[in-house]
Amino acid sequence: MPGNTSRRYPPELKARAVRMFEEIRSDHATDWEAMGQVAQLLGVSTAETVRKWVRQAQVDDGARPER
Repeated sequence: MPGNTSRRYPPELKARAVRMFEEIRSDHATDWEAMGQVAQLLGVSTAETVRKWVRQAQVDDGARPER
């Protein structure tokens, strides 16, 4: 199922990844480094997957404009 992460990862894992990113962001020089760390810790295939989850959560919370 490559490319379809909505079925590959449960919503609870996505929410946990977003929370973890927010918690560890200040410990890293860039968002990308923090996302990579979260992906590694949770066994997510790539940092890009975490980036998408974080950006979508920011849109959902009104912190980022929808594209």
